[in-house]
Amino acid sequence: MSADECHIHSHFFSGWCGSLPYAARVTHYVDSEVARLGTVLLHRPGPELARLTPRNNDSLLFDAIPWVGRAQEEHDAFAAALRSRGVEVLYLADLLAETLAVPDARAELTEQVLRSRRLGDTLRRRVADHLAYLDPAALADVFVAGLAHEELRVGADRPGGLVWTLMDRHDFVIDPLPNLLFTRDSSVWIGDRVGVTSLAMPARRRETTLTDAIYRHHPRFVGTEFVYHPRLEHLEGGDVLLLAPGVLAVGVGERTTPAGAERLARQVFAAGLAHTILVVPIAQERATMHLDTVCTMVDVDAVLMYPNIASELSAYTVIAGADGDEPRVDGPAPFLRAAADAMDLDQLRVIDTGLDPVTAEREQWDDGNNTLALAPRLCVGYERNVETNAQLERAGIEVIAIAGSELGSGRGGPRCMSCPLVREPLRG
Repeated sequence: MSADECHIHSHFFSGWCGSLPYAARVTHYVDSEVARLGTVLLHRPGPELARLTPRNNDSLLFDAIPWVGRAQEEHDAFAAALRSRGVEVLYLADLLAETLAVPDARAELTEQVLRSRRLGDTLRRRVADHLAYLDPAALADVFVAGLAHEELRVGADRPGGLVWTLMDRHDFVIDPLPNLLFTRDSSVWIGDRVGVTSLAMPARRRETTLTDAIYRHHPRFVGTEFVYHPRLEHLEGGDVLLLAPGVLAVGVGERTTPAGAERLARQVFAAGLAHTILVVPIAQERATMHLDTVCTMVDVDAVLMYPNIASELSAYTVIAGADGDEPRVDGPAPFLRAAADAMDLDQLRVIDTGLDPVTAEREQWDDGNNTLALAPRLCVGYERNVETNAQLERAGIEVIAIAGSELGSGRGGPRCMSCPLVREPLRG
């Protein structure tokens, strides 16, 4: 970091950054799904959700048009529940605004937005002019909420050109990112390294551009090592479960490809972060878009699963090769058996979503499986999944029930909406 950049950082981050050295001030580490949660990354829904209309909600991957004010209330209650249990909550939008105070980060993210082939030369110049006048917080708002056709400053002396003229007045020059709410998908921490993922759906790919810049440029993450990058094969964080120290499960289906699972295995093996990867094929359907929509951990030996597929779920076990050898692939075998063997358990305790097949299907659709563990036998779940929460309580798992009628409209629960940055180590 140059002297000029240090000055900018010290000025912008007064109150915490100026009093701390720039190297390794915070240790980020996650080696399980269930150890006590210390720090989590959230994104509070904002104007980007208000951009959703019946015209664009399908292309932006939402099943309904959320009530933004209520979604914010629900998200605030979620964050408050985490804080009440001692969890530090960081907001992605705040980190992004702080990151954009770094000149290199601002230039990099602006250039990537302007690279869009939809713009054309004249409109690209107008957008560049528009962005250049914004302070870091306002620029972060545009990168998240998008820029509508009518919001761009054009006129006789600043023509928008052919592309702008032919756009519908309701179109976006820069698309909004309503799915940024689901911070789990764009990054995942494995041990002390971060994997910035490669999102499959075009509507979401700019999310990893923002996340990647935060981890590379924000002072909190100085020195962070990466185990995955957006330019690699498709891999999404909702498909990655840290079953135990050294043991990962990776779902392969609608979003994560077999090549992405193989690439992650090679990367984590090379970094010494895991010895076993379970690759789990899942149905390529909206209701089961990620592995964590059918399965999440709630204790060191307990898993919450959608019963309609629990007995059918299989896994291929990938073992790190010795001395540079190719990884070994075994299987398939029943997922629960393969997971217990890899975790060195006699068996995994299984808690079913719902109670009967119809309730299970309804509550799986409403993210009943998608819980966030705050500690062993303590998790957050949506309050509307009454039977699933009762099943958890009967199994000795405390449930912090939160409202999610609006938050769930993008098909995601508490785990989807949270990226753990710090958990107490289970290793050793």
